[in-house]
Amino acid sequence: MKKKQLLSVIAIIVLVAVYGYEHFLNTQEEEILIENGKTPKATTNNYFLPTSTTNQIVHHQNYSLSYSEKHEQAEWVAYELKASHLSSTNYKRPYFEIDKAVKTKAAHWRNYKKSGYDKGHLCPAGDRRFSKSAHNETFLTSNISPQEHKFNAGVWNRLEQKVRYWAKKNDGIFVITGGVLENNLNTIGSEEVAVPNQFYKVIIDKTNGTIKMLAFLMPHKESNLPLYKFVVSVNQIEVLTGIDFFSELEDTLEEKLENSSSYKSWSFN
Repeated sequence: MKKKQLLSVIAIIVLVAVYGYEHFLNTQEEEILIENGKTPKATTNNYFLPTSTTNQIVHHQNYSLSYSEKHEQAEWVAYELKASHLSSTNYKRPYFEIDKAVKTKAAHWRNYKKSGYDKGHLCPAGDRRFSKSAHNETFLTSNISPQEHKFNAGVWNRLEQKVRYWAKKNDGIFVITGGVLENNLNTIGSEEVAVPNQFYKVIIDKTNGTIKMLAFLMPHKESNLPLYKFVVSVNQIEVLTGIDFFSELEDTLEEKLENSSSYKSWSFN
């Protein structure tokens, strides 16, 4: 091999090695960020995940969550809901499975047996009917919280249906859902799964480049009140939960949006 050819080969090897090392460093950085309760922006589809008070964020294929070992459930579940995600396909309900991605071990579904509470989805199966795998992924025990049946099938279900309406109307929104996890909550099962007294849902829309938010806070009981009666500011939910929902937004915009409880730009008809 001639000297020039040899130098060219060496140069290529060096470039490949440098690229590979940089890729390795980037991968390691992302793993460290996720381990510490943060997430690279690229994983959120241009939306920003909330902070984690538990430093245990889990990314699944079709939603992300922050797991609270103390309460044996997610403090929040977040996902994008596009108009294209909406489907009337009815898949067979699978058995619930323990989420093996939760390093501290997610609660077993047996905690709910004979408890008197539903296994209430935080990311609804109805929001993930665009494929069988996406639908089945919602049947992980990290994605459920104890809910009274009348609440789950009543006012909470009405809110979930309205969120799908907004997703279709706005061609996609970002949804964050969870129970308000506090101290001294009632529990069920041998693993003491906490029963929240309140549940929240925060949605954000970026249609035409304009950001708008809407937040709901519901007592854990059935109600016939119209949904707009449960509208609160995002800031109120942050105070209750200790979660910072949109810290990546510019501070002035974040403050303006999170302190607003206006629902005039959202249709409740």
